[in-house]
Amino acid sequence: MIVVVVDVHVKPEDVDAFEEATVENAAKSLEEPGVVRFDVLRREGDPSRFLLVEVYRTEEDPARHKQTEHYRVWKDAVEHMMAEPRSSARYTAVFPGDTAW
Repeated sequence: MIVVVVDVHVKPEDVDAFEEATVENAAKSLEEPGVVRFDVLRREGDPSRFLLVEVYRTEEDPARHKQTEHYRVWKDAVEHMMAEPRSSARYTAVFPGDTAW
C-alpha cells in the first residue's frame, strides 16, 4: 500500500468551505478502484490545519487519482484557500500488512 499524507494550512476565513470541498472530494475518491482510504483530519486547537491521509493499492494509483474530474474540481476550488502551499509525503505501509486494509 502507498500512503500519501498531505499537510494543508487553510486561511481561517476559508476553513468551512475547504472542509466541505475536501469531504466531497474524499467521498468521491473512495469510489476509485485504487483508493483504499481517504481520511480528512483537522488539527485540534488549530482548525486551519488539515491532514489528508490517502491510501492507494499501487504505485500508479496516486497519479490516476490526480486525473479524475473530482480531483481537478477540488484543486481548482481550494487552491485560493491555502494560507501556504500544501505539502505531501509518500509512505509505504509497514503495518498492518496489505491484506489487513
